[in-house]
Amino acid sequence: MKIFKFGGASINSIDRFKNTGNIIQSFEGEKILIVVSAMGKTTNALESIVSAFFEGNKEEALLLFQQLKNNHLEYLKYLTVTNWKHAENELNNFFTEMEWLLHDKPVRSYDYYYDQIVSCGELLSSSILASHLMDEKQNPIWVDVRDIVRTDNNYRSANIDWKFTQKRIMESVMPLFDNHNIIITQGFIGCTDENENTTLGREGSDYSAAVFANILNADSVTIWKDVDAVMSADPKKFPNAMVIHNLSYNEVIEMAYYGAQVIHPKTIKPLQNKKIPLLVKSFLNPDAVGTIINHELCKNLPPIIVQKENQVLLQFKTLDFSFIEEKTIEKLYELFDGLKLNPVLTQKTAISLWAVFDDVAEKIDELASNASAYFDVELERHLTLITIRHYLKETVDELAKDKVILLEQKTISTIQMLMR
Repeated sequence: MKIFKFGGASINSIDRFKNTGNIIQSFEGEKILIVVSAMGKTTNALESIVSAFFEGNKEEALLLFQQLKNNHLEYLKYLTVTNWKHAENELNNFFTEMEWLLHDKPVRSYDYYYDQIVSCGELLSSSILASHLMDEKQNPIWVDVRDIVRTDNNYRSANIDWKFTQKRIMESVMPLFDNHNIIITQGFIGCTDENENTTLGREGSDYSAAVFANILNADSVTIWKDVDAVMSADPKKFPNAMVIHNLSYNEVIEMAYYGAQVIHPKTIKPLQNKKIPLLVKSFLNPDAVGTIINHELCKNLPPIIVQKENQVLLQFKTLDFSFIEEKTIEKLYELFDGLKLNPVLTQKTAISLWAVFDDVAEKIDELASNASAYFDVELERHLTLITIRHYLKETVDELAKDKVILLEQKTISTIQMLMR
């Protein structure tokens, strides 16, 4: 049994929906559980709806919602014929679930409403794909993941209740393979014990696929992307990026930790624990070799470059010129945790701590303001953080050329440079 994960790019047009259906059909006779993301740009559209709603702009929120609704119904019209009416009713149930909320007034946190609304993207896209496959006589069964994956109420970054989720998957999902080869469900989302929608964090669909694979003891997980394989760098920024066909779990965890947009950091552990291989394949070129990620160590890897833009550097200096000690650092991390901010790089000096963050503007400004009661705070924005795994001197020199290096950290295998 295999797990497939299709991201938003693989279903962001009528043709790509059909292409995804063709890929699934090419595995005819195999047992496959398919985890689906929201259609391309749908999550951004839903985030705009949440923002308008939370700011009290009800008319704007409803207008944006109607545009999203029309878009999905238009897709359905071109992807489903014989099963169209039933499929439309299914979508309308999700639209109703969203719309009743938009007529209310926000009385809870932004993160709560984010999860209630944004989670609908995966429900809509997976329902359309299931209806299309049904029209193509592939006999899929659609499963609402909110009935399966139980989480806590840490909205926008929920933690899975593994014991409950495992029980539900084995009791409610596994038996479906007796009568169906294809099970379609959603990534990125779950539900609390009070039936409130939750999301699992950035790129959480990869994690969802790994959770199902771990519990179902799958043969493999395949993530279908718009590149032929994992690359040594973003080819849009680095045209000379190289294809990497084999990677270890350890290497991918390191890449993800430093910000590579390859695999969600949480994804690897459930797979590594059971030695389930992870395949990265191209939905545009499904015959390409792709990349296999497993427990085998890889040697002679090329320099792997991760570039993060829009970074901000904060320097926290003690007010009385005293040394930075453990209690001082604990205070800073309390401030970080209170705003759910995680530094991507830190460096300690005698009287100061330097910390680099993704620039979430409102949170960074609040952090600087809160910290100024205890520290002299200096802030610089619009910086770039470059991480190079398996670095070579010529690679470092080329990337640092004509740049001002503000911070540098180096180990035997990795170098990080914060630059302006």
